[in-house]
Amino acid sequence: MKNPGVVIPEAMAPLQALGQLLGQAKGDAARALSLAMLRTSQLIGCAMCLNWQGAKQAGETDERLFAISVWRESALFTAPERAALSLAESMTRLSDRADPVPDAVWDEVAHHFPERDLALLVLGISTMNLYNRLNVTTHQVAQEWNADAAKEWAAKNRS
Repeated sequence: MKNPGVVIPEAMAPLQALGQLLGQAKGDAARALSLAMLRTSQLIGCAMCLNWQGAKQAGETDERLFAISVWRESALFTAPERAALSLAESMTRLSDRADPVPDAVWDEVAHHFPERDLALLVLGISTMNLYNRLNVTTHQVAQEWNADAAKEWAAKNRS
């Protein structure tokens, strides 16, 4: 199947608006959000959303990017980043435990981020879960969508 945003173009605008909103994250929150979104994509197994290039352009190193999957055993991540990664895992693996997002996870991330940044983290992780599930379900191929589907969507939505 084509990307659902191409099949139903009306869905693309709100998704893009949400993506732009997430771009409001700055500083530590932006870096933590980027890592959390990458971890979400790793957990779900979405090749489309494992965008290492964007993280590298934002200053991430190969060493840190390669260590995201083992962040608990790595000293490369700050306490706020670790809290965001823990939240990402809890929010993505909702059915793995009786208490999907334990108070300890929530309290730790809330300790490191003010409410607006915390809201952006929750929205970002949720959005990445949505993108991942759409792409995995419809068997999107990472390099193909970027060129072909984007052109098709743009052609359909010219005014």
